[in-house]
Amino acid sequence: MVNGPPHFTESTVFPRESGKNCKAYTFSKDGTLFAWGNGEKINVISVTKKGLLHSFDLPKAVCLEFSPKNTVLATWQPYTTSKDDTAGIPNLQLYDVKTGTCLKSFIQKKMQNWCPSWSEDETLCARNVNNEVHFFENNNFNTIANKLHLKKINDFVLSPGPQPYKVAVYVPGSKGAPSFVRLYQYPNFDEPHAALANKSFFKADKVTMLWNKKATAVLVIASTDVDKTGASYYGEQTLHYIATNGESAVVQLPKNGPIYDVVWNSSSTEFCAVYGFMPAKATVFNLKCDPVFDFGTGPRNAAYYSPHGHILVLAGFGNLRGQMEVWDVKKYKLISKPVASDSTYFAWCPDGEHILTATCAPRLRVNNGYKIWHYTGSVLHKYDVPSNAELWQVSWQPFLDGIFPEKAITYQVVPSDVPSEEPKVATAYRPPALRNKPVTNSKLHEEEPPQNMKPQPGNEKPLSKTALKNQRKHEAKKAAKQEARIDKSPDMPPAPAQQSTPRSTISQSTSGDPETDRKIKNLKKLEKIQKEKALLQELEDLELGI
Repeated sequence: MVNGPPHFTESTVFPRESGKNCKAYTFSKDGTLFAWGNGEKINVISVTKKGLLHSFDLPKAVCLEFSPKNTVLATWQPYTTSKDDTAGIPNLQLYDVKTGTCLKSFIQKKMQNWCPSWSEDETLCARNVNNEVHFFENNNFNTIANKLHLKKINDFVLSPGPQPYKVAVYVPGSKGAPSFVRLYQYPNFDEPHAALANKSFFKADKVTMLWNKKATAVLVIASTDVDKTGASYYGEQTLHYIATNGESAVVQLPKNGPIYDVVWNSSSTEFCAVYGFMPAKATVFNLKCDPVFDFGTGPRNAAYYSPHGHILVLAGFGNLRGQMEVWDVKKYKLISKPVASDSTYFAWCPDGEHILTATCAPRLRVNNGYKIWHYTGSVLHKYDVPSNAELWQVSWQPFLDGIFPEKAITYQVVPSDVPSEEPKVATAYRPPALRNKPVTNSKLHEEEPPQNMKPQPGNEKPLSKTALKNQRKHEAKKAAKQEARIDKSPDMPPAPAQQSTPRSTISQSTSGDPETDRKIKNLKKLEKIQKEKALLQELEDLELGI
């Protein structure tokens, strides 16, 4: 455990665990408790009091999670069956953090969605069991307080925030019937019209459901495993919007291709989607699913809003080179463009100022390590794992909302003692026949600049709505004049400005050969015509005040 910026020294709270069997760790939601497994026991310490609270004899546990108010520690180990017991051994344990006693054991075969979902005040806890959602109240796990039963509920997500609690459920389609997502308010499940909202769709083998922070709407990414058109390796994705007031819509994405990432802003009023065949587009949408800002295209497949929602990072990780774009989303202005090569993990610090990127196993087993950045692009701390070891997990200590106030955005790069590294740029492969020949710069894809950001030196500010309107008027007026001039006469007389140019006073020279003289005369006529166009353009620009 390492102290955060600006120290980066090893913390005395947690003595280093150097065994090779550490499989998992987790912080509590408020960052005051820390639990880890060392291959023998699961240990729980208080970060604030620096003391060991409990040790549980769970050598095979690989997943750990605290309930939101630190009442329960949930642990999961791979499911096994004994020779004489066909029902299997309970592998999901819920422990009382205060007393250390086991409150309940369940059988949970799959690692995916293993952990029960709690409401923020812990009055509700929910699990998906045999195509139903089972609800427990006030951490009493011996009594199922309520059930949400629909035919084959595949997944559910409990809403964040305070009461009343809502739940989004997904039921996959079968026998020609569409898949659907429904929103309910707890505990109103039984009436025929109990659902707050319903959205059905045909193309869905699996879905990802994302509640906004205020629990007023859910975004649903519906995915098919195979794209039947053959256009994409990723299958097909569609994005749907469902609000608790019953409204729903398909989010129209202006570029075809996969949907790589969708994230809500903490304001709950807008979301960002990264989508389309590479180079991918990134767009911010409002609650009407209308585009608010288009970031153009680039090598990216992920988006991360800062905890305060005022900065957005667009990044290209995994099979992309690690380019990050850090944006001020209030002004839609680019702050920095750092490169975090080979990153497999990204996380904002709860302070909204620092960023963590890491290269972890098993995704990548070489060059493991992590970096702490300031959002202006400087690396403040760097840790490389020794070549004989691997980095499996890294994360910030969490803090509750409101602990760190939002700070004004700075564009000035924060100084750092860490020497800057120039990112390695891989040169394109050239066949032997072309290696001694000059390189021709040809881009496979032309990247689209962000909306309102013209690639002109010094023009960093996006154009305002008024400026855009005036620009369109000027362009329309210019086009109309051009058309009028062409219609009037294709052979207009030379502009008066041209008569005063030095070229009009050049004396006619003769070569003695009539054929050569005729060619010279024709070429000079052509030169005059070309000059006329340039002068007319200049005159037009002056009239329009460009």
